[in-house]
Amino acid sequence: MLTHISRNVFAMAYAERQVLYRQIETDRNSKVMTLVTSDRLGEYWPGKGVGTIIADDAIAPFVDLLDQIGPTSKVSLILHTPGGAGLIAWRLVNLIRSFADDFEVLIPLRAVSAGTMIALGANRIVMTKQAVLGPIDPSVNHPLNPQIPNTNTRVPVSVENILTYLKAAEREAGSAHRARVADILIAMMPHLHPLVLGEALRARSQIRFLARKLLKIQFPSAQGNWLTNVTDYAQRQKVKEIIDFLCADSGSHDYTINRREALAMGLAVEKPSAILYPLLRDVHADYADELLLNEPYSAQVLLRNENTCDLSEHRGLIESADGSTYAFVTEGTIIRGQPGQWTTNLSKEGWTKMP
Repeated sequence: MLTHISRNVFAMAYAERQVLYRQIETDRNSKVMTLVTSDRLGEYWPGKGVGTIIADDAIAPFVDLLDQIGPTSKVSLILHTPGGAGLIAWRLVNLIRSFADDFEVLIPLRAVSAGTMIALGANRIVMTKQAVLGPIDPSVNHPLNPQIPNTNTRVPVSVENILTYLKAAEREAGSAHRARVADILIAMMPHLHPLVLGEALRARSQIRFLARKLLKIQFPSAQGNWLTNVTDYAQRQKVKEIIDFLCADSGSHDYTINRREALAMGLAVEKPSAILYPLLRDVHADYADELLLNEPYSAQVLLRNENTCDLSEHRGLIESADGSTYAFVTEGTIIRGQPGQWTTNLSKEGWTKMP
């Protein structure tokens, strides 16, 4: 059986990380949890990308691990992710806060999109010198999204891309030619269903609403009656600037925000201590090895000279230092087809509690 990692090897890797988690707990005086969703590069198997996103199926593992930890004064979440659903980020922050009043996010390398949303809801964000955050502008995945010709794949629709296009069209039309904007909207309809457009506009409002609520811990005065207090007004303006930048003004969803820029934006960012930095570096190296984050996925490499092979991939981790770990497991069979082509039959996929 061709697999990348056996359960025994997985258990050994987790035991090594537990030692590091305990050291981080001592340094931070907290309980450590980890959320890693794969951002591994490589080929795609039909309908399934190599990477893994934050989705609602992550809630149950978190509930289990937090129940094991119980109420505690502080939780430190080690976070590595290419993103996912903003609403799930909101749920995870509130779930963790129901167990701990003090919540911090530790970022060894990358926490973008929904990962950045989680960071916004923390009391503080501890970033290494190589760590990055990213924009939180949403994309809409809807059954009526545009479809790639000759495939069953639908393209995610970027909310900000739609608005940028419409604003550019409006500027070009000018105030004397508003009717042209209506014509442009009508011309879009064969390519972008009205329900998708409506969903996109609603998602934009929702993500800004959630970001504002998440930031209340870092900017408590921004939530009050800002008209009666200069400090409150300044914080409210700062929150607006942060949300505008993360949702639109950064220019691209791929834009990266390093520690210095995140601090200049006004976020509650800290540098890791001389003790914490090598621990975060070692934790990242360990889960990167286990999830093969630095090794591009290739079905052809797995097949070698065979016509079929078994597939067993770990594409995410949810862990605590208190003795439990979940892996996002994908299992199935790869079957060689025409030259350069293959199919993948999946038999299992999802978060699995590991022994």
